[in-house]
Amino acid sequence: MEKILTFLSSLKMIIVSGASIAVSLIFSLTGVNAPVDPAWVAVIICGFSIVYWAMVGIFIDRKIYTSLLITIAMIASIAIGELFAAGEIALIMAIGGKLEEKTLERAHKGLKKLISLAPSVGRRIEGGREEEIPVDQIREGDILRVFPGEAIPVDGEIISGDTSVDQSIMTGESLPVDKGAGDSVYSGTINRFGSVDIVALKVGEDSSLQKLIHMVQEAEKNQAPTQRIVDKWASWLVPIALLIAVIAFFATGEIIRAVTVLVVFCPCALVLATPTSIVAAIGQATKHGVIIKSGGALERMGLVDIVAFDKTGTLTYGKLTVSDIVSLEKGVTENDILSLAASVEARSEHPLGKAITGFAEERGLHTEPSDNFKMIPGKGVSAEVGGSAVLCGSASWLRENGVVFGADSEAALKQLQEQGKAVIIVSKDKKAVGILAMSDTIRPEAAKMIKDLRTENTDAVLLTGDHLNTAKYFAGTAGLTGVYAELLPAEKVEKINELKAQGRVICMVGDGVNDAPALKTANVGMAMGGMGSDIAIEAADIALMGDDISLIPYLKRLSNATVKLIKFNITLAMCINFVAILLSFLGVLTPLTGALWHNIGSVLVVLNAARLYDRKFI
Repeated sequence: MEKILTFLSSLKMIIVSGASIAVSLIFSLTGVNAPVDPAWVAVIICGFSIVYWAMVGIFIDRKIYTSLLITIAMIASIAIGELFAAGEIALIMAIGGKLEEKTLERAHKGLKKLISLAPSVGRRIEGGREEEIPVDQIREGDILRVFPGEAIPVDGEIISGDTSVDQSIMTGESLPVDKGAGDSVYSGTINRFGSVDIVALKVGEDSSLQKLIHMVQEAEKNQAPTQRIVDKWASWLVPIALLIAVIAFFATGEIIRAVTVLVVFCPCALVLATPTSIVAAIGQATKHGVIIKSGGALERMGLVDIVAFDKTGTLTYGKLTVSDIVSLEKGVTENDILSLAASVEARSEHPLGKAITGFAEERGLHTEPSDNFKMIPGKGVSAEVGGSAVLCGSASWLRENGVVFGADSEAALKQLQEQGKAVIIVSKDKKAVGILAMSDTIRPEAAKMIKDLRTENTDAVLLTGDHLNTAKYFAGTAGLTGVYAELLPAEKVEKINELKAQGRVICMVGDGVNDAPALKTANVGMAMGGMGSDIAIEAADIALMGDDISLIPYLKRLSNATVKLIKFNITLAMCINFVAILLSFLGVLTPLTGALWHNIGSVLVVLNAARLYDRKFI
């Protein structure tokens, strides 16, 4: 049955039905008597699903749907020989259903991609031997070895080795996090550099990645489909229509008037009022590089009173760059420090090293060849450059190697760290010569966008996995007042649910895999489509394909205008139906002219909705 309904409601079959109705109308107007009225094609193709759902409503769901009223009107029209009226009603309802279907389609491929990130095997150490085993065979307390470039199979704790872990999948942090013995690691995160041994602490469904997948699945289930407004009214709309038709028959004694009432009472214009407005609004947004996946999301966006932002890749570009160069030695210039560091980091694979060498190339600086290059995961790099021993790394590591810091360098270091920047100390022959600070870059439109949101009576907060200092620095630059930092995906969801419990309508804006549960949990999820992960885009209701966050206030204005237009179109449709019922009662309209009246009402609603497409909201 599902295949039959899908085939009959396809665009191709709707076009065939439309052609048959057009031919039937031409025959009626020209007086041509065909052996079989072409309108039967539309009645059968478009009417089948209407009758089917009317029966499902009565006998299975025990509910009255608008399809029942349409079925009654079709049967009554056929009974008195008005096939055109029956076919026209069925066709318009089919068109309305197709429009609604297109606007409410949701993509569900993201969950499959999220599941694909889960590691399938782990390397267990037992009795001094290594063996690869399926992840589902790993038990709590097992010792596992993870090599560079591999995904960590379960949640655990490092017991030996130093490394840097890319845990952006869980926290959204733009930088790999240095890890050593005693530090926690999460399932699905990537070990970037050193080999480490970990003890498994949370396995199977208890691991962080599996919980992330579970949260997305639950959020999917909790997203109730949007119900058409006419179906909400159907329980009293059908009895009223039948009552008026019965009154018309007994008052006039003419069955044709009763049938005409049923024909014009069909809520065709009412059905088209919402989907056509939504289609126009979605088309308007698409012109500006915004993909809106459902009419429900568009409607909810207008109700949003607080927007929560992820930091990396959302308020910022998600790309590291050298932000500060501080000289600690008299006569040593910024270019000297940068050139020296780039000479060592040229052989490093660490993102910080790549940022330094890239920045040096942009400045056109000369770098010297290095010898005896060494990388200590989680600490820094060393090499010989021009006969001098050069170290680039953390302050603690340089101190371990006998590098002395003055009071000025300690103060500069503290200030940069308070700004949430990644800091590398450069030393030459045991003497600290400079500091390189690296930071993500905030989007220039962020501050104005936050200000524009406030003019729309909408607050803005930051929800990020980054460290508190980093979060506070960027929040202050963008003008956000609420800052919630160092959050795992589950904690972001908790914070969103907390805000929702306070009666807030929340829009979550993010770009990473770790944002997917939060995007699903929020009233409206909005993803950065240009650089955002596929999973985040699939999880979201709205995608900013050009990563232009300045469009968020525009979306609120568009949503408000769309909701107002829908309400106006519904009112217009009801007025049209009221007048048609009155004219049918008086005998002015027949089933044929009543069906044509349908077209006039439907066209007015569609044309009014189309005006939304070209309106200016920016």
